[in-house]
Amino acid sequence: MQKHTTLNLSQIPDAAKNIAHKLRGGEVLALIGELGSGKTAFARALAKRLKVKNRITSPTFVLMNIFRGLLPKNKKKIMLFHLDLYRTKNISEVRALGITDLWGKKDAVVLIEWADKIKKYLPPNAIMIHFTHGSQN
Repeated sequence: MQKHTTLNLSQIPDAAKNIAHKLRGGEVLALIGELGSGKTAFARALAKRLKVKNRITSPTFVLMNIFRGLLPKNKKKIMLFHLDLYRTKNISEVRALGITDLWGKKDAVVLIEWADKIKKYLPPNAIMIHFTHGSQN
């Protein structure tokens, strides 16, 4: 069963901290929201909590970036796969990246911006995070 939550920009730092501490590896975080609603800001905040050293930018033109990180709770090494599906047209483009093979892998966390484009193909345990421009949750 997919979990759903809604965030606005002011909630991102605390939410990223809370979510990072719950990660065990194998999670798919599906980020959904309009342009400028906070998807990439959340990706940056989460990556910081996962001790990713690289600068985080939205992979709009390359589709996917891969980073090394550590889970905060147990210091387990993981790979953070950060996707931006804004420019994709269908699920076959996503499958060509091999990302569906990573869903559930204990040494990976998959973070997908514009996940609504492949919503019906996401794993049943995906964590759906909706972003809004407003101050309401």
